Amino acid sequence: MSALPDCPVCGMGNTYPDGTNLVCADCGHEWSPTAEVEADEDVVAVRDANGNLLQDGDDVVLVKDLKVKGSSLVLKMGTKVRNIRVVGGDHDVEGRVDGSPMMLKSAFLKKV
Repeated sequence: MSALPDCPVCGMGNTYPDGTNLVCADCGHEWSPTAEVEADEDVVAVRDANGNLLQDGDDVVLVKDLKVKGSSLVLKMGTKVRNIRVVGGDHDVEGRVDGSPMMLKSAFLKKV
């Protein structure tokens, strides 16, 4: 077992030292182990389609029509999602659209 920490991006343990940095062989992420101690692990930097930082409680609108997987419902461009919650993963924003909980990708959102 390696004494090196897991990758902060993908969570895999296949990491190796490269000079003063650590590198993940699985996803290619490179980071400084000293910066890891200073960083707050609970904060996830999520940006919208325009590059604005999204935070919990923000209101956003959709920038394109999105089909809802597993249903015939289509969320139209301009639909407002209020009081979002930023979470990790592929679909990094959680919110309610017309009373239904939805997981959305931040690339299709614009901060209001």
